[in-house]
Amino acid sequence: MARWQPDARGRLEAAALELFRERGFEQTTVADIAARAGLDKRTFYRLFGDKREVLFSGGELLEEVLVKAVAETDAAPFEAVIAAFRRVAAEIFADRLELVRMRQSIIESSPELQERELRKTGALAAAVAAALRAKGVGETTATLATESGGTVFRVAYARWVALDSEASLADLIAEAATELRAVTSAQG
Repeated sequence: MARWQPDARGRLEAAALELFRERGFEQTTVADIAARAGLDKRTFYRLFGDKREVLFSGGELLEEVLVKAVAETDAAPFEAVIAAFRRVAAEIFADRLELVRMRQSIIESSPELQERELRKTGALAAAVAAALRAKGVGETTATLATESGGTVFRVAYARWVALDSEASLADLIAEAATELRAVTSAQG
């Protein structure tokens, strides 16, 4: 009988990313992932709904940290959203650049995964807007602050995963927010 080994989730995630990179997302099966991790398919399905969830399973934590940060910040709505994304950058994304780059390249290789990413991003934006509304922010302001903050995050994230990036994600978020403020306040 095989000896139990800890961190089945982490082993499955690592095996999936390796296989997705080697073979492609479509060509990799759940059985392949489980075998590479030294586990069975039943264990995989106990931890993940399907192979896509390996790439998107961190969404709950991301939402939790964002919503909590918005709720705890006394700043204006846009500034609260930016502060929340900077907290996420520091607490979740710091020291994970290579993993994030690998994940992003896998997502970019599949229209199905790109669509899933858009749906997850939309759900995240809805949660952030709801957190702002819970603080008494009006619907339009909550939507504008959330969408603008989301745009800042997406721009900063794209810069961060670029191969020549050396800045931290938190710094790139601050930089993109400054650029957006300059664009929206420019006279012309």
